[in-house]
Amino acid sequence: MNDHALNYVPLFGLLLCAVATDVRARRIPNWLTFSLILAGCAQSMLPVATVGVRDSLLGFGTGFGLTFILFVLGAVGGGDVKLLAGAGAWLGPGPTLAVFAVEAIIGAGIVIAQSLWQRRLTTLVRNSAVLAINLVHVGDVGVEHVAATGRSSRSVERPLPYAVPVFFAAMLVVIFKATHG
Repeated sequence: MNDHALNYVPLFGLLLCAVATDVRARRIPNWLTFSLILAGCAQSMLPVATVGVRDSLLGFGTGFGLTFILFVLGAVGGGDVKLLAGAGAWLGPGPTLAVFAVEAIIGAGIVIAQSLWQRRLTTLVRNSAVLAINLVHVGDVGVEHVAATGRSSRSVERPLPYAVPVFFAAMLVVIFKATHG
């Protein structure tokens, strides 16, 4: 990694705090997500910024927009939405989209491993199929029905702490960006 990568240390410090609270309480407090958002926007105005002001705002919007859809469907909580929006303010729109894609893969791996550990893989597959069918027919059944199906179709004992895959995905994206220019 180059010197520019050091500019991300505050981002990863805040994300690490989010991981600790999310793992413990399955909740990310507002003071933490708002600090992440404000620090991301503020750093964009500094000479050592990770992104410019425009890209910071676009990254915020990208992170918020992608996860807000999942929030409406009941797949993530409000703290998760603000977490990716805050990370987006540090990363800009393209890397935020990459973090979203990578964290989805990491998160899926964690959920599959957790369901295997709890001997609930069949339940996970069945519930995922039901939810997918509901999503395909969202026009017929409505968003609230899909969200209710998602909430009632939990396949594991405790939901995934969203901050964990976001932290690792952001780390991978920043490392890739630092090493590949």
